[in-house]
Amino acid sequence: MATATNKSSKLEDFSEFQWQGLNRRGQKVKGVMRGDSEREIRAKLRDQGINPRLVKKKPKPLFGHKKIKGGDIALFTRQIATMLEAGVPLLQSLEMVARGTDHVRVRNLMLTLADDVGSGSPLAAALRKHPDVFDPLYCDLVDSGEQSGSLESIYDRIATYREKSEALKAKIKKALVYPAAVIVVAIVVTMILLVYVVPQFESVFKDFGAELPAMTQFVVRLSEIMQAYAIYVVAGFIALGFLFARAMVNNEKFRDTVQAISLKIPVVGLILNKAAVARFARTLSTTFAAGVPLINALESAAGASGNSVYRDAIFRVQSDVTSGMQMNTAMINADVFPTMATQMVYIGEESGSLDDMLAKVADVYEREVDDLVDNLTALLEPMIMVVIGILVGGLIVAMYLPIFNLGSVVG
Repeated sequence: MATATNKSSKLEDFSEFQWQGLNRRGQKVKGVMRGDSEREIRAKLRDQGINPRLVKKKPKPLFGHKKIKGGDIALFTRQIATMLEAGVPLLQSLEMVARGTDHVRVRNLMLTLADDVGSGSPLAAALRKHPDVFDPLYCDLVDSGEQSGSLESIYDRIATYREKSEALKAKIKKALVYPAAVIVVAIVVTMILLVYVVPQFESVFKDFGAELPAMTQFVVRLSEIMQAYAIYVVAGFIALGFLFARAMVNNEKFRDTVQAISLKIPVVGLILNKAAVARFARTLSTTFAAGVPLINALESAAGASGNSVYRDAIFRVQSDVTSGMQMNTAMINADVFPTMATQMVYIGEESGSLDDMLAKVADVYEREVDDLVDNLTALLEPMIMVVIGILVGGLIVAMYLPIFNLGSVVG
């Protein structure tokens, strides 16, 4: 373990050097090479028949190297799957992915994996040394592929699974970000009007010499509060956002409660429900088809469901299946899965093609999520106008009410 850690840290310490020089024909060439020092780079270039004229360390990014995200994992998984299917050996595949990426962390990771595999370690064992990148499901599927001798087909399944998971995740983000953007825009517009526009009217109202309408008094008072405490209000929103995000990460009970409530939000809740069913079906289909026992596959599906309500329901299904109950019956008893999903699972169990039926369930609900997100976008566009119109229009009416009554005041 220590050796692997040292190798990994050594790779992380490598720097990138930009170089320019002349090849054997006297032609100018340039490129980028990784190494420990400028001297090492010059020696490597001379071994390749290049006379180095300029070698300098490539400046590091201002905010450090990018983290490895889900999209990066899906991309290099597909690259590995493609090369394995083409007959390229695993070790060479990992090295080719490393050479072909500009993402420093991915390159270092691939080289570390290649180093471990080259020293005789199974790929699944090498992957498990990086739990921040490869979840247990990924490692278990690779382990299953290595045991059965079908790593190329398993990697194709993993790549498809990761690509569809990332696409679904992007749709969910789109569904959640849009309503949040509406709320933020409404709040920002209201604050700008209260802090900068209303005070201009307030100075005019003082010359009227009459009592202002109740609605105008309320808006003026709200404007005074915002002018005095605007900084504290903004700081409060930021603090609440930070505390909420922190609680979602560190407090499991709070996170479970929020996830349960989110399923009941109109439209958005429907999208989250269908997305959870799609994740469940896609994960179970992938793991079951890869030869993972159903009980273990259900555990993986519970972890990948993305919602506490469905996670707990899948664990209940797992418990019932362990005791001998058919899965479709256990799903009905869980009382969260839609009828169509349970019926298709029943057909799959009866026909012996459960993995295919689950894949069809995932396809159906992924398409429904896609349609719902598009509908939500179309629905929210007029809602944005309505919400902002009510806020801005309400403030304008409140400000102009005294002007409408100006005739009676003068009279």
